[in-house]
Amino acid sequence: MNHFISVNDVLDLKAFVKEALLYKKTPFADKYLGKNRTIGLLFFNASLRTRLSTQRAAQNLGVEVIVMNVGQDGWQLEFQDGAVMNGDKAEHIKEAAAVVGQYCDIVGVRSFPGLTDRDADYSEIVMNQFLKHTGRPIISLESATRHPLQSLTDLITIEELRKVERPKVVLTWAPHVKALPQCVPNSFAEWMNAANVDFVIANPEGYDLAPEFVGNAKVTHNQADAFAGADFIYAKNWSSYEQYGKILNQDPSWMVTMKKMELTNNARFMHCLPVRRNVVVEDAVLDSEHSAVIQQAGNRVWAAQVVIKHLLIKLAREESPFLF
Repeated sequence: MNHFISVNDVLDLKAFVKEALLYKKTPFADKYLGKNRTIGLLFFNASLRTRLSTQRAAQNLGVEVIVMNVGQDGWQLEFQDGAVMNGDKAEHIKEAAAVVGQYCDIVGVRSFPGLTDRDADYSEIVMNQFLKHTGRPIISLESATRHPLQSLTDLITIEELRKVERPKVVLTWAPHVKALPQCVPNSFAEWMNAANVDFVIANPEGYDLAPEFVGNAKVTHNQADAFAGADFIYAKNWSSYEQYGKILNQDPSWMVTMKKMELTNNARFMHCLPVRRNVVVEDAVLDSEHSAVIQQAGNRVWAAQVVIKHLLIKLAREESPFLF
């Protein structure tokens, strides 16, 4: 594995999940791998779980961690090639990313879409410029279109909790008070399409995800039909892809309730957090035995740890190929 940007970077998904779950039992087994290594975590937007879990994962492997809030702690960066830099952006990504690569062995980057220009967001300029200029393995801590660490975590959690060989997994849109990106649902769909699950996406009209992420999923605009017999319910809001970044519907009837959970096969409820109670999902669900959100959040550590492990092994192989 050279980088961790999407599910396509994982050669054996089943083995990857198994390794992550092994770390949950033996978190410090590979602490020697990170000796004299440094990971830089660059945040262009706020984070709680991604920041803390990735730091903890790196520390479990013996890696030193540098964290930077790019917009607050450093210069404003220019990402466009050929830009005339006579405005408020003092440094170009070509120099900034290359310099970060001088200080860090692995670099994690968290960016966010603007939700105004679909082509710009889906071109992934921030992530791609770091990939191009850093010269180090890159971990996506979330990008304009994907959140692969979250999706790996989700798959780990489903593997832990599933009671049948091929569970029915439902990704359902839920209402929210503001426009949110498609990163988490895009990524979740991409990973579920690669997993051994019966995958269904439920959303109102106008909220269909991009076809390349929907893949082979069954898409329905009837939430009750989707919930019927489901083993896992994953709730998430996202703004429109078709009318990009717009809120077309705030219908409260799409909130996940205990009454809807009764349609399922005693399903577990999942959400990436943070979640707005009694908007996305009612208290009764979050506070019930159906909820897996805390276990899911805890698994963020093991997802990050297995990713960092494989990148550390890559670096070691490059430096001492005779040892592998």
